[in-house]
Amino acid sequence: MLTFEQKLKIVESFPELTRHNVSMNRVNFHYEESADDKKNVVYHLHPNGNGFVYAEYLNDYDTDHKGMINIRDFSEAELRTVIQKSIESLSFTETESEEEQWINAEEQTLLLVNEEDLWNVYAGQNLDGTFRSYNEARAYLEEEGFTRA
Repeated sequence: MLTFEQKLKIVESFPELTRHNVSMNRVNFHYEESADDKKNVVYHLHPNGNGFVYAEYLNDYDTDHKGMINIRDFSEAELRTVIQKSIESLSFTETESEEEQWINAEEQTLLLVNEEDLWNVYAGQNLDGTFRSYNEARAYLEEEGFTRA
């Protein structure tokens, strides 16, 4: 297990994260450029080595009810990877237009459309879902087995 100091050094190597000291000597790291309401990437990193990384939009991890994963036993490589993926999941993803077509293995298609600060998913003319951010909509589509066409 990495020590608190080792984890802190790894997290601080990400220049896009801002350190925030919190109670009981814990440290949070925010991604201020987040396209989502969530800004915490690293949450409650504690001197005992415990801490969490926000991974709600990442398919490779089991998260708690807050979208967090415990990083207590992560290696340096695992920690770097999950932090980078968390930042990417909270970054605004440039789209070429205000709508995208998504397709699954059965060749069913859905349309993702940006409308009035919301991202709507349509199956034909039927509304399938509404999301506050592109990243939430993307995560939903990927979980349902769709890829961007």
